Amino acid sequence: MKNESLDRSSHPFDKKWAIVSIASIPLVMTLGNSMLIPVLPTIEKELHISPFQSSLIITVYSVIAIIFIPIAGYLSDKWGRKVIIIPSLIIAGIGGLLSGWASIQLKNAYIIILIGRMLQGIGASGAFPIVLPLVGDMFRREKDVSNSLGVIETSNTLGKVLSPILGALLASFYWFLPFFAFPVFCLISVLLMVFFVKSPKNKDEGLPFTKFIKKIKITFKREGRWLVSLFFIGGILMFILFGILFYLSSLLEEQFQISDFKKGLMLAIPLGALCLSSYITGKKIKENKVLMKWISVIGITVMTVSIFFLSFSNQLWFLLSIFILSGIGIGVCLPCLDALITEGIDKDERGTVSSLYSSMRFVGVAAGPPVIALLMKNRYLMFYILAALGALSVLICMIGIKPENDLKRNKV
Repeated sequence: MKNESLDRSSHPFDKKWAIVSIASIPLVMTLGNSMLIPVLPTIEKELHISPFQSSLIITVYSVIAIIFIPIAGYLSDKWGRKVIIIPSLIIAGIGGLLSGWASIQLKNAYIIILIGRMLQGIGASGAFPIVLPLVGDMFRREKDVSNSLGVIETSNTLGKVLSPILGALLASFYWFLPFFAFPVFCLISVLLMVFFVKSPKNKDEGLPFTKFIKKIKITFKREGRWLVSLFFIGGILMFILFGILFYLSSLLEEQFQISDFKKGLMLAIPLGALCLSSYITGKKIKENKVLMKWISVIGITVMTVSIFFLSFSNQLWFLLSIFILSGIGIGVCLPCLDALITEGIDKDERGTVSSLYSSMRFVGVAAGPPVIALLMKNRYLMFYILAALGALSVLICMIGIKPENDLKRNKV
């Protein structure tokens, strides 16, 4: 497949707008999910549901995405990235409209909201996960790939920063407004993709499915150790991040009586640290895979130690300070993991393999809130379990990812 990369064919202005357009997708997808986190306590009151039931509003989105992400990845390898991304954004927007409509009707609202969230999950499966291989396709130089992935991951984390503020602000008018805002964001992203992104086109329709599966099996047999390691680490980071966000959102409202816009600002503080650290890391790592590994080790270690110390006190500013350190630890890891997975796989398998990685991240997003909802009664046990998972991730990163052994192949 010939790579009609942006490096050669586009004016720098076009390249800039293409990256901005692509970066809008993780921003929009993150807003669609994370905007609801500060609103969950309000949804519980309005719909008369339990915290566990409200956590399922986050979880069902991610569970459905997990199922469809590998399918979307394969189809994007076969038919092209844009062909999958744009319809997926439209489906996600329709899901948001359905959830919003159900919230107004109120009759059987909870069930219909979950159905709408399932549609959003289907849409999400063909949106953000396809962005990573799209960036890999559009650039030839690894430095440009890692820089662009840094922007993409920063956009993703910026969505996490804006989500609690925007979600709480919209809900302060009407609690269901975040559902209706999401389709508007999807429409903007669709228009940007249509007008500003010209992704490389496949000269063929890809490998037949059976041959493709055989090739994927060969890839995992050859690269399985580091791929599985990255999948596990990505899932654990998202599990911890969304679990802690759910815990902090509940704590701010129930113990400190902080709600609405003020709660959104509080949640945005550690997420802002995560966003900034992702952006800086994406600019610094370039194509140095050994550096990516050790930045990840350090970042996960910082996160793990921070989570352990969270068990020491329940004072608000202590919690926020420690959450900031956790956010920095997670933030420096994410662009490193994205670059390792994108630059380490051949282009014709990139969509599927990176989609499997995204599936594991969604597993973490799906599992975090309900598991934490069940563990919150024993906060010491909760933080010890999270810290243990972090320590295991450090060990796996050190043992499972060894780019220094594979430099001759220019792969992890």
